Amino acid sequence: MKNILQWLMHPPVDGPKSTIYLRVMAGGVFFWEGILKFVYANQGIGRFTKLGMPLPHFTADFVACLEIVGGLLLLSGWLTRLIAIPFIAEMIVAILSTKISLYLGTSPLPLPAAPPKVGMWAVLHEVRSEYAQLLTVLFLMINGPGRWSLDALFAKTLAKTLAKKFTKRLGKNLGEQEEGRGQLVAASRRKESANASAMV
Repeated sequence: MKNILQWLMHPPVDGPKSTIYLRVMAGGVFFWEGILKFVYANQGIGRFTKLGMPLPHFTADFVACLEIVGGLLLLSGWLTRLIAIPFIAEMIVAILSTKISLYLGTSPLPLPAAPPKVGMWAVLHEVRSEYAQLLTVLFLMINGPGRWSLDALFAKTLAKTLAKKFTKRLGKNLGEQEEGRGQLVAASRRKESANASAMV
């Protein structure tokens, strides 16, 4: 459990600075899609009701909040791996809940305005957003948020703090060792002096 937490909380941060573009793309889309679920009922509660989601009011609000907060986390590059996991799960659920029925032609949601309307090509066309989001978030989870991120900033700060503590502790230990050597030398000299006095 400790190793999993360590892996989640300390992603690699030595990736290229250009990783920020992936974060801005994925984080931005999640952020504004979350807001959209509150602004338009057909994107939030209405959509979740049509799809037959359990507790559509609660589920829609929960997903919207997750997307808003998670989108901001991705944009800033903070807790990147932690937020990637629910986003991956969300994209898989979104694909399964909407694209299977689209393939079969039984979707409760409005069909695409232009052909293809049903079948494999319709699914491939309509799944492009979820597909891109899923793979981008998966990349960020594996490779980290890059150098221009809060995760990188906090990792750098933590490394400096640990280095200072280590140096201070090392200096203290060296000082204690020197003091111990000094006491040994003094004790040895006293013993030599006592031996010399005894011989006289």
